Amino acid sequence: MKTDLSEIQSTLQKLFIPHAPSLQIREHNDANYEVAGTKTVMQGKQKVDGHYFASVIPKPKDIRLYFFPIYTHVDAFELSPDLKKFLKGKSCFHIKKLTPELEEAIKAMIAKGVELYQKDGLI
Repeated sequence: MKTDLSEIQSTLQKLFIPHAPSLQIREHNDANYEVAGTKTVMQGKQKVDGHYFASVIPKPKDIRLYFFPIYTHVDAFELSPDLKKFLKGKSCFHIKKLTPELEEAIKAMIAKGVELYQKDGLI
C-alpha cells in the first residue's frame, strides 16, 4: 500500500500515459497535472483545443483526482466500494492511500472514461 503522497501523485499521473494517443498533458507542474483530449471540440458553448478529462492535484493531506467523465457520464460508472469511499462530491476523489486494488479500479475507471469520450467524439 502506498501512503507517501508524492508516490501516490506520481502513480496516478502514470495511469494516464497509456492513453497518450487520445489524451494530451495540458499542464504538468508541482501544483497541477491536467490531461485533456487532442481534438478541437465544443465544451459547453465554447470551442476548446482538447476537451477536459482529468487533473491530479496535490493537497497537504491527500492527492485530488478530478475525473470529468464520471460527471458527464454518471450512469456509465459503477465504482468499487473502496473507490467510492474516496469520492467527494460528483467528480473529485481525495486519495490518502493507494492499495493495488484501488490502483486497478482507478486504472479501469480511466480506461472506461477514455472509451466513453472516444465514442462521443470528444477525444
